[in-house]
Amino acid sequence: MSIVVEHEKRRKEILEKVIDVFVSEGFENTTFQKIADHCGITRTTLYIYFKHKKEIFNYSIRLLLSKVDADINAIRSDSSLGSVEKITGILLDIFRQLEENRRLLSVVLDYILYISKSNTNPEQRVRRRIIKLRHILASLFIEGIKSGEIKPVSIKTANDYLYNLIEAAIFRLVVLRRETLGPDLRKTVIFAVKQFAAE
Repeated sequence: MSIVVEHEKRRKEILEKVIDVFVSEGFENTTFQKIADHCGITRTTLYIYFKHKKEIFNYSIRLLLSKVDADINAIRSDSSLGSVEKITGILLDIFRQLEENRRLLSVVLDYILYISKSNTNPEQRVRRRIIKLRHILASLFIEGIKSGEIKPVSIKTANDYLYNLIEAAIFRLVVLRRETLGPDLRKTVIFAVKQFAAE
């Protein structure tokens, strides 16, 4: 196995363990030493893989987003699906990913609260992370309208409407600490997207 592959594998192993530290300690109180102790390695060894805790945090987010991107791209490129089915599929897949990564989401919320204390606008950072998803949803709406599958609607309003359902899912999982989203929010997504379908 090449050194690069082994290095990446070790980084992922560290990330799987480090979420526990962030969850129990919070972003602000998590230290490099606590991460190293929890992973059963020295701080010096940890520095081989990561420069600081923010890099660990950002890498965790990138891994999650890369999984989401791969799933979204698979749904978007499925020519057997129409625009309504693609939008629904993407939203339901995002819900699944959110459920599977709800512990990481709680760390993200803790981080957002942490940076908001330092007079940093967290909305800008969140917006950067979600702009790609909003663009994908908008492009699917545009495709659906052009093909006649979706009624002519305000793309921005439709996008905001569906993104609010994602925010509701995050709220349920992180703030209300639910284990799963349950079937009701999924049914709401299916119903909501169908409302855009052309008659």
